[in-house]
Amino acid sequence: MISAPPYLDVSAEAGRDFMMRAITGPVVMLNLLRFRAEADYSATPELAPDAPVSGRDAFMRYFEHTLPFLQASGGSVEYLGDGGAWLIGPAGERWDAVMLIRQASVEAFIAWNGDAAYLAGIGHRTAALEDSRLLPTTAHTFGKD
Repeated sequence: MISAPPYLDVSAEAGRDFMMRAITGPVVMLNLLRFRAEADYSATPELAPDAPVSGRDAFMRYFEHTLPFLQASGGSVEYLGDGGAWLIGPAGERWDAVMLIRQASVEAFIAWNGDAAYLAGIGHRTAALEDSRLLPTTAHTFGKD
């Protein structure tokens, strides 16, 4: 069985579809994160620590780097917790961490994700992750016309 490629970056198609949703108001991003056993800094050796670290440790470096930019843009971390295997879902699939990030708007989300100083530390995320998912969510509108 061939495994699916990891999802680590936004594709052009997914970015376009996200913008075409024309979300107004707050957006909460559901992040599912699977960490590498050992972080891979081959793409950004300038960010590599002196000794090897786990993917989880590299992600925490990314998190600490990112938090001030997120907060300055009006965003917040609503939840960060440990994951594991599904209770309902594919057997054998696991997510090591779950994170909910709230932003005031799509525009605020895009602005902080485009900040050059923020992007200077994104290599920690790349080094940390084996795979990820990012699902933009909005407030409940079921039954409203």
